[in-house]
Amino acid sequence: MKGILGKKIGMTQVFTKEGKLIPVTVIEVEPNVVTQIKTVEKDGYDAIQLATDSVKEKSSNKAKIGHTNKANTTPKRFLREIRGVNVNDYTLGQTISVDIFEAGEIVDVTGTSKGKGFQGVIKRHNQKIGPKGHGSQYHRGVGSLGTLLPMHVLKGKKMPGQMGNVQRTVQNLEIVSIDTENNVILVKGNVPGPKKSLVMIRTAVKNPEGKNTAADLVSYIEVVETPVEETNEVANEVAVEETPVEEVSEEVVEETTEAPAEEQTTTEE
Repeated sequence: MKGILGKKIGMTQVFTKEGKLIPVTVIEVEPNVVTQIKTVEKDGYDAIQLATDSVKEKSSNKAKIGHTNKANTTPKRFLREIRGVNVNDYTLGQTISVDIFEAGEIVDVTGTSKGKGFQGVIKRHNQKIGPKGHGSQYHRGVGSLGTLLPMHVLKGKKMPGQMGNVQRTVQNLEIVSIDTENNVILVKGNVPGPKKSLVMIRTAVKNPEGKNTAADLVSYIEVVETPVEETNEVANEVAVEETPVEEVSEEVVEETTEAPAEEQTTTEE
């Protein structure tokens, strides 16, 4: 088990060289810091605590500053635990980057879903709409709230209420590409949460050793530096070749201007 914290940027699409379109979610992953290591002997379970998104000291408090100082790092905005890891592979203050994962790996992504506010049962629980005929007087109602025998509403009845803004995990997503230069991970499909929200990427629980063949994506980066350098060299060579020609032409002009003066002196004698 391994994991890392990131920030959801949004969705886009990439293309393979075979022409297949892949919808992906862009997740920006700043270097994570291990701020705490928990063990069975001390805490009752094995886990590591990761921190990301640095904040100013004035925006934090003494407790948080003292906690992060133990790992020799600045105060962080988000701290999350990841269980089931081999704590012997980590040290306090260690930095974890995007290269912990590889393209083709299967992961689970956890985030907080978008809040929808107070909604009815039709939208919240996908219940069926009532008859729409004239005089039905029942279109989007809740329905029967309880049976006759208990004479009260049963526990767990689906009712109107707050929708969204809860933690959700999407399982078995594939990592399409990893950009170590820009600290970005491209995950196939959608992940829960709005833009700029915190997400956690972990090894898939149901498929911990799963890995697909990395997709051969189309690259739109063109290298144009080599032709420009060649043209500059050719221009310099042409300029060097033209310089002696100008000097020779000036000498010829001087000789031609001096010749008539000598002829005049001979005739006068």
